[in-house]
Formats: sequence, C-alpha cells, structure tokens
Amino acid sequence: MTQLGAIAAGHKKTAAAAELILRDGGNAFDAVVAAFFAACVSEPVLTSLGGGGFLLAEQAGKSPDIYDFSVQTPQRQRHPDEVDFYPISADFGTAQQEFHIGHGAAATPGAVKGIFAIHQALCTIPMSRLIEPAVEMARSGIVVNSFQGYIFQIVQAIFSASSSVQQHYASPGDPARLVQQGDIFRQPALADTLEALAREGEALFYHGEIANAICSDSEQQGGHLQRSDLFQYEVIMRQPLALNYGDSRLFTNPPPSSGGILIAFALQLLQQLAPTKCHFGSTEHLKLISHAMALTSKARIDAHLDAVENGDNPHPDLMELLDPQFLASYQNEISARSAALRGTTHISIMDRSQNIASMTLSNGEGCGHMVPGCGFMLNNMLGEEDLNPTGFHRWPTNQRMTSMMSPSLLRTTNGASYVLGSGGSNRIRTALLQVIINLVVFKMPLHKAVNAPRLHFENGLLNIEGGFDSVVLKTLSDTFPQQKVWDGHSLFFGGAHSIAFDQHGFQSCGDPRRGGVGVVDE
Repeated sequence: MTQLGAIAAGHKKTAAAAELILRDGGNAFDAVVAAFFAACVSEPVLTSLGGGGFLLAEQAGKSPDIYDFSVQTPQRQRHPDEVDFYPISADFGTAQQEFHIGHGAAATPGAVKGIFAIHQALCTIPMSRLIEPAVEMARSGIVVNSFQGYIFQIVQAIFSASSSVQQHYASPGDPARLVQQGDIFRQPALADTLEALAREGEALFYHGEIANAICSDSEQQGGHLQRSDLFQYEVIMRQPLALNYGDSRLFTNPPPSSGGILIAFALQLLQQLAPTKCHFGSTEHLKLISHAMALTSKARIDAHLDAVENGDNPHPDLMELLDPQFLASYQNEISARSAALRGTTHISIMDRSQNIASMTLSNGEGCGHMVPGCGFMLNNMLGEEDLNPTGFHRWPTNQRMTSMMSPSLLRTTNGASYVLGSGGSNRIRTALLQVIINLVVFKMPLHKAVNAPRLHFENGLLNIEGGFDSVVLKTLSDTFPQQKVWDGHSLFFGGAHSIAFDQHGFQSCGDPRRGGVGVVDE
C-alpha cells in the first residue's frame, strides 16, 4: 500500500488530526494547519491561538520558504508602574525557574494570522474542515496524558494565577485543583472560538470581536496591547538560512531569529568532527560538542546578539557570525582545546508528493489570564528571560521578537530528507545541533538520532542527560567543573519531533522527552 506520508508531533491527538486530513486527500500543509489547531486543544501549555511560530514550507519541486508569524512587540510601552507584570516560580522538581506573567507580559500574537496565510497560499481543503478535528476535541474533551499532566504541575502557578484561568483549567472532579493525568478536559469556549474562526476568518481575531476582547482587557488590566497592534500585524516571508555540513545541506530559520544562525555557527565549528576521529559518546565527541556549545554561547555575546535580542540594534547583520574571519578565531580555539577538554512544541509532516511542513509553535508559558469569553490565553513573551537577556521593560516598540525556534530541513547527498525542529527555549539549538550531528556524522537511523542522550551548556553549567558513560564524563570535569547529570530523558533537553524519507520510505519519531508521537500513514 502506498504511504500517504509521515507525521511527528507532541501529542497523539495532534498527530491524529494531521493523519485524518492526509487520509481526506489533503497535502502536508493542510495537515499541519489541522495539527496546529489540534495542538491548541491537546497541548495548551505549549501553544495557543495567542502565541506565534514559524513554518518552513517546501512545495514539491520548489525551494523552501519560511513563514514568520512570531510575536511582535507592542507599538506602545506603558510605564512599568502601570503594568500587570510579576514573577512566578515553575517547579521542575529538581530545580525551579522564574518566569514573569501578567497582562503586561503579552506580545502581539501572530499564530492565527500565520495559519490563515499558510492556508491561503498552500492548502487545498476548506478551513472549516481543517478546524473540525480540534473543535470536536475541545467540545467532547480529551483525556489528559501523563506528559501534559506533568507540565500542568510544573507551571501550576501560571494556570492558577487568576480566576479566569483557574476555572478554565480546573479538574472536572475537583475544581480546586488543575486538570491532571486521567481527567477528561473539555474546552467549550475554545470550541466556540474555533468554529467562529472557521466561519469568519482571521478578521475576527485581528479586527473583530476577539481583537476587541484582547485589547479592552489589556487596556483595563495593565497590558501593553492596543487595537493598532492587531490591526497592523503582518506575516513575513523569509528565505531560509542554508549551509552545507558534511555531506548534507541544512535549511533553517534565518535572522532576525537567532536559533538557526547559532546552530549554523556551531556546525561550522564542528566541521572537523568525523566518525574516523571519534564515536558517539566518546571523550573526543563529548569534549568537542561541549566546547562548541560553550563557544557558541560566547559568540552570542561577542557578536552582541543579546543586545540585538533586546532591541538595542534591531536590524543587525547577524550573518557576521558566519564571516570566515569571525569563525576562524573560534575554530582555532576549539581545535586547540579538543584534545584537553519555555513552552514550545513542534510538528513535522511530509506527504506522499514530498511536500514538507516543519512548524514550531510557542505561547511561552502563557500570561496567566484568559482572553475573556474566548477560551485561550495570550503568550508571556515579554516576560521570557531568554528573550529579554539584558532586562525586562527595555524592548523596542513594534519589532519582531527574536526566537530560538528553528524549524529545519536536512538533505543528504544520498537523497534522504529529514524534517525536524524542537521545543525547549534555549535548548532548541543544542537539541537540533546534536540530532543533526547524529544523522550526518554518526549515520544513525532517525529513532536512534533523536533518542540518543544530549548535552546542554549554558551560563557556565554543563547539563548532561543520563545515558553517557560515567567514566567518559569524568574526563570533562577538568574543563567543565560545573556539571549537572540528569536521570534519563528529560523535557529540559528539548523535543525534536522528526521525520525522514529515503529510498526505503518514511520514518517518523516523536521525541519521548516531550510526549512525542510518530505516525507513518499507510
């Protein structure tokens, strides 16, 4: 039987919506639109109508494009004393992380505008049909799985921050607590909103009743958003950043987002990495990867990316990171040392005609307040430390916010194609870096490349996922004395939901770190 395509996503209901559309005769873009709406229902901590994202889209036989529908800073910045903006602590069990929420943490959402632009340009099935699976899920309810129950627990402080959000996400059996694993979670207000969008289109969100609800609430409750932010929001088309690595060519998210350029920088540093020099998990491998991550973090500062991300210079030439002279100093450093040494989800789809859709989505962690009567929460991107590295309340007005989101396409000279991306805030770039290396250098099959243990270096700390040889890890301690070894897989290290296509057909792998599901549709 002919394979209809492959899907990798963060929830079985998200994947099921895409699969249903492929079986209806839709293409990869129809399927990814349906998957987006389904993810808003089944993965509400990770994505929302009130967030943003990116799509890498490649129509069969054409060059890939990037649809940038990421969030935008508001056109007006209220004085901090007037703004509803405050910290909460997310409890990861082994660690706590501070996030800022409130009406003043919300940037202009782009997700709905982006999805309708994708539908108009690339889809073949009416929007009413593509939204239908999500409406059914929202109205009938979904059973909260173990991963979604776990992340609700982590961000409980956000989903209990106001009466509106607490009521929406309350357990049906005990309204005093949030939904948890095993609960049937129904979202009738969101179902109504989705049906209205299917009838009235994006104008409802950016000019109509939803826009009124967002902006009236923002004005009255200490937010920055006003009607002109929504009226004037635009989807931006970009050409992907393309580079060669080994026997492969990578297409990924270009500047002004920083994730793709930092992945490219690290790959250029690691051009020397070859299986003839080391094997996966060896001392040589882990030292090279760790140093590449550390140097990429240093280059991010040296190239003033933090200033860029904070808007001090909103239109820099980020491609300077790949300037040969700039690269050479870092390559020399890694060569000399080699012997010594935030809520996001991703959907990957390829159909039988080899149309490719790689979509990464984020709502931050949510701002802690529901849009009145609409069944969804706006983002908290203005309260994300990763996106405001030099301090809050310093963002430039009316600028695209940068992002680590990096939907990507990898092609090898033997004809294989890999569609990949990841959630995980700053861990996105290191997760994808390691999956790419596993595929290109170590020639791992897709499942092994995604499931292999990972590293992440940030702020002087080397995080090490369980699964590496403890003897080898000791050899890193001299150079990286600050280490944290995690037990097994953890959502901390991203969620690289990926698919592959080669002469043997489709493969699909949902990353288990973030509840991933892979489907090959026959």
